[in-house]
Amino acid sequence: MPMPKNDIMVTLFLWPFAIQGPKFVIRTELCRQEQKMHGSRLGSLVIDCQTDDLAAAAEFWAQALGYEVGDASGPYVDLVGPDGEVKVLVQKVEHEARVHLDIETDDQEAEASRLEALGAKRIAKIKRWIVLEAPSGHRFCVVNPQRKDFPDSANRWP
Repeated sequence: MPMPKNDIMVTLFLWPFAIQGPKFVIRTELCRQEQKMHGSRLGSLVIDCQTDDLAAAAEFWAQALGYEVGDASGPYVDLVGPDGEVKVLVQKVEHEARVHLDIETDDQEAEASRLEALGAKRIAKIKRWIVLEAPSGHRFCVVNPQRKDFPDSANRWP
C-alpha cells in the first residue's frame, strides 16, 4: 500500500513470544501539534525624515547610498539599489528623525506573537502593519512581504 511521504510503517512484535503482530501506519502529522508555519525576515530599512521636502531628503539618501530615487507613494519614496539587497525607503514623519526596521512576514499576527514572546512590546496596529518595541527601546514594524524573493528567502517559524 503506498503511504504518504511522512507516514511510518511499524510492525508490532509481541513480547515475550517474538510473534510478529499486525502492521499499522503511524500518521506522523497527527503526532505533532497542529502548527502553521509562517515566514519572516528583514524586509526594509526605513529612514524616517521630519521634513517638508521629502524629495530632497530622498535625493540626499539616494546619493549617500549610491542608489537611485524610485517611486513615491504618499509619505514614502523607494530608493532603488542592487538586486538582493534590503529594500530602503525614505518616509516623511511627524516624530523626530530616526531609522527603523521593517520585518516582513506572511502572517503578521503570528510574527508579532513570536516577537512578543522574545520580549517585544506591541505598540499599535496602524493601517496594514503592527508597530512593536524591542526590549532595547527600538521601535520596528511587522509588515506584509515587500520583496518578490520573500517565499524563497524567509526564515520559517512555527
